[in-house]
Amino acid sequence: MTANQLLDPIQSPADLRRLDRRQLPQLANELRQFLVDSVSRTGGHLSSNLGTVELTIALHYVFDTPEDRLIWDVGHQCYAHKVLTGRREGMARLRMQGGISGFPKRSESIYDTFGVGHSSTSISAALGMALAAKQKGETRKVVAVIGDGAMSAGMAFEALNNAGVADADMLVILNDNEMSISPPVGALNSILTRLTSSKTYNAAREAGRHMLGFAPPLLELARRAEEHVKGMISPGTLFEEFGFHYYGPIDGHDLDALIPTLENIKKLKGPQFLHVITKKGQGYKLAEADPILYHGVGKFDSSAGIQTGKGGGKLTYTQVFGDWLCDMAAADPRLVGITPAMREGSGMVRFAEQFPDRYFDVGIAEQHAVTFAAGLACEGLKPVVAIYSTFLQRAYDQLIHDVALQNLPVLFAIDRGGLVGADGATHHGSFDLSFLTCIPNMVVMAPADEAECRRMLTTAYTLDRPTAVRYPRGSGPGILPAPQLDALPVGLGETLRQGRNVALLAFGSMVAPALTAGEELDATVANMRFIKPIDADLVEELARNHSLLVSIEENALIGGAGSEVARVLTERGLQTPLIRLGLPDRFIDHGEQSQLLADLGLDAPGIIRTVQHARNPHS
Repeated sequence: MTANQLLDPIQSPADLRRLDRRQLPQLANELRQFLVDSVSRTGGHLSSNLGTVELTIALHYVFDTPEDRLIWDVGHQCYAHKVLTGRREGMARLRMQGGISGFPKRSESIYDTFGVGHSSTSISAALGMALAAKQKGETRKVVAVIGDGAMSAGMAFEALNNAGVADADMLVILNDNEMSISPPVGALNSILTRLTSSKTYNAAREAGRHMLGFAPPLLELARRAEEHVKGMISPGTLFEEFGFHYYGPIDGHDLDALIPTLENIKKLKGPQFLHVITKKGQGYKLAEADPILYHGVGKFDSSAGIQTGKGGGKLTYTQVFGDWLCDMAAADPRLVGITPAMREGSGMVRFAEQFPDRYFDVGIAEQHAVTFAAGLACEGLKPVVAIYSTFLQRAYDQLIHDVALQNLPVLFAIDRGGLVGADGATHHGSFDLSFLTCIPNMVVMAPADEAECRRMLTTAYTLDRPTAVRYPRGSGPGILPAPQLDALPVGLGETLRQGRNVALLAFGSMVAPALTAGEELDATVANMRFIKPIDADLVEELARNHSLLVSIEENALIGGAGSEVARVLTERGLQTPLIRLGLPDRFIDHGEQSQLLADLGLDAPGIIRTVQHARNPHS
């Protein structure tokens, strides 16, 4: 017998459903150990996936997937789902180029019914699927599993508001893994949940409503009595008001409670809401003790755990921002820091500790974060919004209407600009230069190195208008920033290397590979610094003194920095040929960050090949 005697034969949920229910706890243990071993070898999201093992098993055991639709939100809690749906072997190349995604992906499996990388989309998608089935006359169940953090986004409540009156057969499961809105779960809650989800209870409730319908005052009294009793034992009144039948909270690690409850709910019509309590890192003591550390992990020794505090690593752009934020806050009491639930990822831990009254984590609510910042700016404060490029996309309307249109001094510190690697298409910061540059009143800049990142943050902070400093994931060339807070002249680039014939106009992260390529090509290399306002005089100077210009950016080519270079050439009547290098008009899959850039010709060898081909197109 193998260590995974129950897990190994499972190639699909149909195999899972052939197991005896008494075998499922052992399967959960095997699956959890497999996840620890697998993710420790590949890296990925660990804590959240360990917390959904039993829930995943129960869902596939009770529902007829993929005919019944299952949507995971946030998508990074889907690893157990992937293992049970025929991708156990694929976990060896999780998030690697050519391997399986770390998120649900429709093109990867029929069991991934909706692609989910950003949070809070599942209820909307589930409602669409449920109403589509109804319109086509098809009978199926639709289940949305939404993490409690995702419930902080307005979109989730917009969907609840719609679903409650849409008469759709759907189940929303709140995977509450922080104990954030519920009292501790005990046997009483499980008993009550199974009772209130049972066919007998619901039949009695509907019969009572029918009988008392002839006496509306009595019906209203009965409804209020029911809600009063339920309100004393559960936090479900809010969801009931949206039109859902609420059940829970229930222990999300207790298969003997989960499965009967799901079986009961499966028989019910209309919108249902099940509240389950899970624990991040469940079953792996190290992750239970520090679920944040084990949220997103690199490769590590699963027996020894993640080793921290060794030091010696290069300074990251995120750390540069975190240090600058604390220094500037100490110098200016008007500074306030805002993050939409990304304190650790955005480098704000020290700021939150040192300036707790000036630190605001608004939850997964990017739209609110931006308009909240606008309100602070209206009253004379200096908001700094720390946000990933891919998440700023979700607040584009607020960026335009609430900040830029009113010309408010909000600084956007945009992390993860460009390709981020293993998280793939949903998390690449591919579009920010394009969607920022077209907005009036914006100043947009991208640093070539760590020292310039600090100077740009100071520059942005000193301007009385909307600004954005966009920097990549990870480390830069290693040029340490000076401690002082000094600014750059706005809209001025610099020539870093003087060469002949060819000028490389590099933006942000592309300056380093451009310098390497410039040495090989004997090309002029310019660090453009500003995308808006672009240094038009420097562009003209380079165009007049070189026979070829090459713009290089880690952003979508359409509407990006290269487009600004082309605009300047056109407006000034310059005919110098321009080659634009950047991200192509397609979504870039997951893989090693450096390899993805190399594949796209955005490393030094790729730049050299491009220029050499332009010089000798037939070679």
